[in-house]
Amino acid sequence: MKVVLDLSQLLEDGEITQAEADKLKRLSVKSTGSLAFNILIGFGVIAVAVGAILIVPNAATGIILGAIVLGFGLVLLHYSPVEWGVLANICVILGALGLGGGVVYMTEGSVWAFLGCAIGFAIGGVIAKSGLLIALAVIALSSVLGARTGYFHASYFLGIKEPTLTIIAFSLITLAAYQVSLFVSAVYERLALMAARVSILLVNFGFWIGSLWGDRLEQLSGLFGGTTPKISHHVFVAGWALALVAFAVWALANDRRWVVNVCAVFGAIHFYTQFFEYLGPNPLAILLGGISALGIAIAIWQFNKKAVASPA
Repeated sequence: MKVVLDLSQLLEDGEITQAEADKLKRLSVKSTGSLAFNILIGFGVIAVAVGAILIVPNAATGIILGAIVLGFGLVLLHYSPVEWGVLANICVILGALGLGGGVVYMTEGSVWAFLGCAIGFAIGGVIAKSGLLIALAVIALSSVLGARTGYFHASYFLGIKEPTLTIIAFSLITLAAYQVSLFVSAVYERLALMAARVSILLVNFGFWIGSLWGDRLEQLSGLFGGTTPKISHHVFVAGWALALVAFAVWALANDRRWVVNVCAVFGAIHFYTQFFEYLGPNPLAILLGGISALGIAIAIWQFNKKAVASPA
């Protein structure tokens, strides 16, 4: 566990002695030097990997280099997690991305490639105890259902191809991951909660897209005599609002501050989406939207302030 301390203020307030302050400074210098060395070598590994890919630009290069760097990172984590932990995690993440990216590129983004990446990232995340890899595993799994992001000149976009399936699938993953977090040790609890949190974000993205365009359940057309069932965007609008309220109430009752904040943020996104969808970007709508944004921000700030001040 890392703790940030203002040594000068603590010394001035009489909380620590000069000898204790000097000792903490010596320890921080040692830790900072080790961190800087790890990061420097990490940048070197990244530069070598990028250079090799530029020299031999194909998927096989990414797969081979990714496997080597990933294996090196896992070995470091196993034998020297304290001294070389930062470098090891850099190598694990870089190697996993290179290996997964190479496989996806080679298979032209097939569903099975994304599923394999999700499973591989999950296994690697558990072994390396990496929350970032667990998050990548959940994101890769979302791509199996057609989730994607993109960029072109000055524009970014988010695509959820199957809003209904995304909501159902990642709601179940959220529930399963949360239940797992209740029965495992602290290290694995963190990983399970990371999976649950990323899944919560994806559930909200599914509702967001559905609230704008609804959903066409083309994969179920065979069950309806070839007719494609449709879900109106109004269903998503109402369902999203109810889900946010219910989840926020549960989070408040169970002291889950992160969930409360997420519900507040997506509640604001939901409000503004529908607000401008129906009123349009006219001056009055923008003024009212700005005022309500300030109100929401102050409410979130006050909630977090009180939560921090309350005894654990």
